[in-house]
Amino acid sequence: MNQSDQRLGSNIILSAAAFVIVIAGIKSSASILIPFLLAIFIAMLSAPLMTWLTRHRVPQVLSLLLILVGFLLIGTLLASFIGRTITAFYQDMPLYESKLQALVDQSVLWVQARGIDMSDNVLREYVNPGAVMKMVANIFNGLGGVLANTFLILFTVIFILLEASGFPDKLRKAFGDNTDATKHFARFSKLVQKYLVIKTAVSVMTGATIGVALAIIGVDYAAMWALVAFLLNYIPNIGSMIAAVPAVLIAVIQLGVGEALITATVYVVANTFYGNIVEPKMMGRTLGLSTLVVFLSLVFWGWVLGPVGMLLSIPLTMIVKIALEVNERTRWVATLLDQ
Repeated sequence: MNQSDQRLGSNIILSAAAFVIVIAGIKSSASILIPFLLAIFIAMLSAPLMTWLTRHRVPQVLSLLLILVGFLLIGTLLASFIGRTITAFYQDMPLYESKLQALVDQSVLWVQARGIDMSDNVLREYVNPGAVMKMVANIFNGLGGVLANTFLILFTVIFILLEASGFPDKLRKAFGDNTDATKHFARFSKLVQKYLVIKTAVSVMTGATIGVALAIIGVDYAAMWALVAFLLNYIPNIGSMIAAVPAVLIAVIQLGVGEALITATVYVVANTFYGNIVEPKMMGRTLGLSTLVVFLSLVFWGWVLGPVGMLLSIPLTMIVKIALEVNERTRWVATLLDQ
């Protein structure tokens, strides 16, 4: 083996070791990083609005104040709504458990009536009403837990927006006027902002459609399921399927199998229309990522950062892709991530 091959092998080993160390550090500090990552991407989502306000001669401080008031108003309304919904659900939980138990008993009798020998306890071992209701309650509690760091995230967003206008000048001072850092930062900001704005618009349409349809069907907590559909629509590929589970389950318990099938159909139609027709037309080639890379990034960032990592998997992967494109030695990796 010649010296150049040895150097290449050493570089690969060192790069792999550095990658493992960095990922381990990110995973171990996830509880600290998650609020700041959310703040960064909320700030990027808010930046176009602030730019629009300042372009229309609204002072920067007043623009920031208007955005802050908007965040506080939305946060207060969400906290109040989620709190009331959690309280109401816990009050209704015994009723849902009894209905689910009756549904299980009916299913056992239906199976036995068709000559299939099934013990009364077999189905109950697999369908535990208490555990099922606890799963749905955990979804509500998870939404409430997101609001726990609201003020930390909010203040971080404020400081990021205050610093955003002067950040390109700081990059030029740090790396010189001829640096490409400002160009790469501007490209990344533009791509992520476009992605977040379009994804948010599609998620709002998806959640609103599902909420209205479930209200017409008569499913309890239709507004909450609309909020869940809106939030989980940020998760590629599997988010819409996860969002459908609690709503369909409640529809089965509350209304019956027929209405539950209609509820499931609503989710399939809404997510197919908005996810496969509307979003691709609006998005174009903004992502520049292959379908396989999107799925793998979802799994990877979900493992590293949990549910928030799944929500932010696409923007985080876009950051990595742009960083790889900058260096000639790693540009081939970025090419492999392309569509």
